[in-house]
Amino acid sequence: MTDQSYGGRPFSNPYLCGVALGLVLLSAFALAGRGLGVSGAIGAVVGAAPEIDRTMQLLDRWIVIEVLGMIAGALLSAWLAGRIHGGVERGPRIGNPGRLALGFGGGALVGFASRLARGCTSGQALTGGALLSAGGWLFMICLFAGAYATAYLVRREWT
Repeated sequence: MTDQSYGGRPFSNPYLCGVALGLVLLSAFALAGRGLGVSGAIGAVVGAAPEIDRTMQLLDRWIVIEVLGMIAGALLSAWLAGRIHGGVERGPRIGNPGRLALGFGGGALVGFASRLARGCTSGQALTGGALLSAGGWLFMICLFAGAYATAYLVRREWT
């Protein structure tokens, strides 16, 4: 999509956002002694769900607080930019049911793969890359290769 004001104000400068993300990662290391990640929080919530007494202990875990802050920050950012609206984002050649099926299928595949890889893109690529982990860099290379291959396969749905 080439429209830089899609659904609200113009998009933020990606280079400034990259620097900001790096500062958030540095802050996480400095303040909590840990990097960023999401899949661990989902695993903690799913693991604690059957036991009510353990569910309240989730707020004692850094990664759960991190994800709650990420959700709140994303909502605040979207609201400030005027981009909160209902609807399904899709290309002209796919209907809502097909788009939702692709979205949920892709999300489930990424969720499974992140548990298999023992970390999501934030944990593996951002934190692993910042620590110069060979596994983090290999993960990122494979992630981009897989994304480009998948984009080639589903490109007709968006144009």
